[in-house]
Amino acid sequence: MKLTIPLALLTAAGAQAHYTFPKSIANGVTSNEWETIRLAENQYSHGPVQDVTSAAMTCYEKVPGTGAAKTVSVAAGSTFAFSVDTSISHPGPLHFYLAKVPSGKTAATFDGKGAVWFKIYQDGPSGLGTSTITWPSAGKSQVEVTIPKCVASGEYLLRVEHIALHSAGSVGGAQLYISCAQINVTGGTGTLNTGALVSFPGAYKATDPGILFQLYWPTPTSYVNPGPAVVKC
Repeated sequence: MKLTIPLALLTAAGAQAHYTFPKSIANGVTSNEWETIRLAENQYSHGPVQDVTSAAMTCYEKVPGTGAAKTVSVAAGSTFAFSVDTSISHPGPLHFYLAKVPSGKTAATFDGKGAVWFKIYQDGPSGLGTSTITWPSAGKSQVEVTIPKCVASGEYLLRVEHIALHSAGSVGGAQLYISCAQINVTGGTGTLNTGALVSFPGAYKATDPGILFQLYWPTPTSYVNPGPAVVKC
């Protein structure tokens, strides 16, 4: 007997395996969907970016350059979180980047283009060299980052990025899930040395060892996060 599965069910199943970052949680308040987070291209599909040279690498906006309705204030040294719809269901690293809004722009009008981004967080796996490699973000329905105390006060784009590596053994197989929040940092000391800033697209190549990565066999014994080093206060 031939089994036929409706296309709608297949599409729904695929979307459930993918994820978006639609809400912010700051100062104990959870935003509405896409209220402080720029509306993402994968709002409904939940699908990833797979071409690291694509313009979608900046903030993966549905309408590029279009800001969210609100910008949320966050104290330097406090935590900011993104909700995950529905949860992080693929293995891989989590990254957070900041981009300072230039003079004459606001977080709502800044497009995030150019060498403006610095990394404030990355994680890596445990269990390398074994058959039970695990990642800190696995299964999470919320991911959070501490805004460095030493950043300058002012408006920023905060970019969350999760790289799913389950199909990353060939070029173009890594799946990147991206969103940008609009934040206004208060109380920062302004003493941070960001080092060389990077651009999206531009920071990653499809052949970077953290993007082109064989997760399952041969069993990996190391992992190198793509992009710049994390800045430190």
